[in-house]
Amino acid sequence: MEIQLLFFGKTKKNYLLDELEAYKKKIQRFIKFSFVCIYETQNNKKNNIKFLKEEQYKKILKRVSSDDIVVLLDEKGKLLNSIDFASEIMNLMNKSKKRILFISGGAYGLSTKFYDKFPIKISLSPMTFSHQMVRLIFCEQLYRAFTIINNHPYHNN
Repeated sequence: MEIQLLFFGKTKKNYLLDELEAYKKKIQRFIKFSFVCIYETQNNKKNNIKFLKEEQYKKILKRVSSDDIVVLLDEKGKLLNSIDFASEIMNLMNKSKKRILFISGGAYGLSTKFYDKFPIKISLSPMTFSHQMVRLIFCEQLYRAFTIINNHPYHNN
């Protein structure tokens, strides 16, 4: 089993990059984990939001196989506390698939085609965060989930 976080656009802040790498190492103690930056098209249509979302959708489809479980990180998704998120991770891992792909949208969110194709959605909060902060918040919660699953004292009940 492998977990990947797919996101759009470069993480520009060094402090976020440092923390993402630190959580990546912590998560890898429990499971194979990586994050994949999908670069957005650089052309004269980059200011067209609909075009950007379509390009993102096409790029994601190239990375998804039939052996994957795809979960959208979306503010309209299922709102879980940390213990419930850990349980959700266990449920997804028990489906005997090759990978779990978590997809985080870019600055303008995701194309509606994502919602039609991938029905599983999880919300990290009812609040709105920058797409760069979502990456870090997700990684911290994923690490927390694995510490809960493995009875590690990181998560205090």
